[in-house]
Amino acid sequence: MDFKTADLCDDHSSKLEICETEFKSFGKRVKFYGPVATVKVFEDNVLVVESLESIPEGSVLVVDGGASRRCALMGDRLAGIAETRKLAGVIINGCVRDSEDLAKLDVGIFALGTNPLKSKKEGKGEKQVTVTFGGIEWKPGVFVYADQDGVILSEEKLF
Repeated sequence: MDFKTADLCDDHSSKLEICETEFKSFGKRVKFYGPVATVKVFEDNVLVVESLESIPEGSVLVVDGGASRRCALMGDRLAGIAETRKLAGVIINGCVRDSEDLAKLDVGIFALGTNPLKSKKEGKGEKQVTVTFGGIEWKPGVFVYADQDGVILSEEKLF
């Protein structure tokens, strides 16, 4: 997996969307890419678990958590599911916990920050819908490329 988002922007800028949100990297993989699967929740991670257990290998789960920093939407157990199922990564517009353990897992994990409090378990939210954050629309099936320089979206696979 040898790519740089900066190089992809140089070569394809006219057909890319650039996420304005600056994420922190928590997983062992600091760069990852794949087709997007989405989930929209607020301080509730039941649908996050369901998505992690069902989306195809190589996918990137994009979680729109409403940018809430009041609880974590993913911890070591859920990240372990992502690693075991060979997902490329998870991008969370919200927080994670168990960051020391997440750093040991071979999966990309980008989030806004950390919070030690676990989320609610009510099952509220939506799966596989277009979500909007970071100045862009995240549609299921588009391709996301993420590294230390940022996160970009493309309607088509770039390599």
